Amino acid sequence: MADHDLVLVTGAGGLGRLVTERLRAQNVPVRVLVRREDGRAAEVRALGAQVVTGDLTRPETVAAALDGVRRTYFGLSVSPDHLLAATVMATVAKAHGELDVLVDMSQMTVSQMTATSTAESHQQRLHWLAEQVLDWSGLPVVHVRPTTFLDNPLFTTLAARSIRENGTLALPFGAGRTSPVAADDVAQVVAAILRDPREHTGKVYELTGPRALDMTEVAQEFSEALGRTVTYLGVPLHWWRTEVLADAGLPQHTEQHIATMAQLHRANRYDRTTTDVERITGKKPMSVGEFVAVRRDFYLG
Repeated sequence: MADHDLVLVTGAGGLGRLVTERLRAQNVPVRVLVRREDGRAAEVRALGAQVVTGDLTRPETVAAALDGVRRTYFGLSVSPDHLLAATVMATVAKAHGELDVLVDMSQMTVSQMTATSTAESHQQRLHWLAEQVLDWSGLPVVHVRPTTFLDNPLFTTLAARSIRENGTLALPFGAGRTSPVAADDVAQVVAAILRDPREHTGKVYELTGPRALDMTEVAQEFSEALGRTVTYLGVPLHWWRTEVLADAGLPQHTEQHIATMAQLHRANRYDRTTTDVERITGKKPMSVGEFVAVRRDFYLG
């Protein structure tokens, strides 16, 4: 696999932007598929990436984006169209017939799901189904399954709000433990696979932070990073969803996903740690405290 082979990245924001940054820093040619020309598209173009407009649910635009491409990162933000987009990508890429690797951004919850499980969110179910479709396609797929992101509103905007108001992390996680991972660490894993996919094809990687913590321990890391006391305030799930999450202005599909993640945290479904980030990138994943420390002004306002 030569470094000069063109990589297709879906999306100019979020993980797509971070993956593009990592690849361009290593002079890997990148084409970014965006839905519209906007500020984010301009930013990745400034990194030296090609930018093409299209829609992951429209086969003709996916085919055009794949022209001349050997490696692809498939990922999109929380969306009810996730399964449709994955199916379009799989069918078009199979007809394309030239991919050496397709890196699929999934979720760690998938590893605990079955064909008939119902406790998960609609988004998590779409990820499970998308993995089945990509596996059935016979494409050279690598599934990357991060646990909950440190960049998730649970640990960013919602946490910042309660910290500013009363110095608490007000979340309905009960005694559940969690090992959130930074999007930057996930992007580094994806970039490493795309740079040299030979030993990764066909594998599944589950990405977590360095250790699992209960929320009191998470609050302690916030306290040390921010230089002020932050305590964990366990709140009822129903109250939190109606009084806090509902005010976040999120689409219904996204709100249901985050509410379900909170419920699964309470059920201790996120008490898992792996060494996959360090094994692939050669460095330990960012801790909660390290993540918060570099965003101190954001949390304190």
